[in-house]
Amino acid sequence: MNSELDAEFAFRQSLQVRWGDMDALGHVNNARFFTYDETLRLDYFAQLTQTGGRLGQDFGLILARIECDFKAQLHAPATLEIAYRIRKIGRTSFRTESRMVQGDTLIAVVQAALVWFDYAENRAIPVPGPIRDRIMAFERIAPEN
Repeated sequence: MNSELDAEFAFRQSLQVRWGDMDALGHVNNARFFTYDETLRLDYFAQLTQTGGRLGQDFGLILARIECDFKAQLHAPATLEIAYRIRKIGRTSFRTESRMVQGDTLIAVVQAALVWFDYAENRAIPVPGPIRDRIMAFERIAPEN
């Protein structure tokens, strides 16, 4: 993986780009980058939260905002290296970033806002202290508060 990403991101995965990810113009469809980010987001929080089956049932994350800066085209077949991190932890929310590279080429940067959410109460709730502590201990660059 890209050495810059190695220094900044503790959580990384490789994803195979599928032929079905491409659009009529022959490059990966823009919407797929949000799916790639979602894959890393779910894996990241499953690894760090250690909340068992309750995450996503009683409480969990709601995507409030997402945006993508497209830097280069991507064509299948390809292996996309994706690095994911929490940039900021607020009282009830997170700001995230994922960088997607192929070899030494930066393909896309996705940034999102996530809200820690109580599904039964239908409202945002404070990020639990143990979750905050695990994230702070895990990340290579400490998230802003």
